[in-house]
Amino acid sequence: MGNVYLVILDGVGVGHQEDANEYGDTGSNTLGHVVNQTRIKLPNFEKLGLGNIIPLDTVPPVQNPLASYGKLREVSAGKDSTTGHWEIAGITLNAPFPTYPQGFPADVVNSYCKETGVSGILANKPYSGTDVIRDFGDEHLKTGNPIVYTSADSVFQIATHTDIVPLEKLYEWCEIAREKIMIDEHAVGRVIARPFAGEPGSFYRLSDQRKDFSLKPPVPNMLSILQENNIKTYSIGKIIDLFAYEGFTQYRKTKNNAEGISQFLSSMSAVENSFVFVNLVDFDQLFGHRNDVEGFAEALMEFDRAIPAIINKVKEGDVLILTADHGNDPAFPSTDHTREFVPVLVYYGTETSSIDLGTRSSFRDIAASILDHFKTTQTVDGISFLQKL
Repeated sequence: MGNVYLVILDGVGVGHQEDANEYGDTGSNTLGHVVNQTRIKLPNFEKLGLGNIIPLDTVPPVQNPLASYGKLREVSAGKDSTTGHWEIAGITLNAPFPTYPQGFPADVVNSYCKETGVSGILANKPYSGTDVIRDFGDEHLKTGNPIVYTSADSVFQIATHTDIVPLEKLYEWCEIAREKIMIDEHAVGRVIARPFAGEPGSFYRLSDQRKDFSLKPPVPNMLSILQENNIKTYSIGKIIDLFAYEGFTQYRKTKNNAEGISQFLSSMSAVENSFVFVNLVDFDQLFGHRNDVEGFAEALMEFDRAIPAIINKVKEGDVLILTADHGNDPAFPSTDHTREFVPVLVYYGTETSSIDLGTRSSFRDIAASILDHFKTTQTVDGISFLQKL
């Protein structure tokens, strides 16, 4: 059957959706703003057909792109990573995960303190992860109380210094929050351990020791169906966290896009008749959330340089799909995710004519297409674009 490689360029949206006004995101266009403001060249993306999806000043459309191209509409309520990845896997959320723009309520805080045995928490408001340890790190060192904060996403984040709280204790506190506190009406998408180190004035996050505790995804979904059909599934990057460690044969964590690309290329040489699910998080985590347009552009060029090596490893019968999970426009006034369409580029290892896939009705079309490729008897609520190809 060949392999399917699904790569998520985290946060790379291609323009606001029709319902963006409901999220305060009208006018957002992650890819368009980054490319048009920085004037970067993306020659390999260009050959695939990226400029055929939306107008891009320095990435023009081409007559015969290597890949079929289009964009996907998100139908689930929300614009966070869990919601986007779950919909890509065929799961629709009719109600968004809870968010806490005013911080967590007293009942949540009191329950957390009681269950973990801490005397109190610090921060308890939406915050940048780097700013929160700068502003509350000293007090944490003095009191030992954890820094608990959230963001525009549905997350309960706990930051502690490794000299004060051992990693295993931090993970234990996160498990308690996931299993006993953030449930029912407070069932956030993710509880996240955010360890940090360093001295006052120079604290730094230990991103490679971050750990996410996600809700378990509903079944059936694309991953559960693939496993039921004895298709091996591989996670590279943060994918495994978003699916609560369910649905995968094997996983590899990564620190950044460069390591993710390296692990992806390595896996392409090793797997057979398998599904490989990759997330490249730097676009979102390092640049979108920090309004860093130039950094976002550099990350796009980094992946563009890797495209020839990736294409070279796509064998006959394989399928490569490049897409995203939401927008995160670094040129937009906020630092939150943005409600955008996402690109889709589909490249075959065999000679096929590329076509315009148009604007797809849901991210679920990716799951339907992957299950169609592997000829599973079960499917999900989506329309396979492989039929058009």
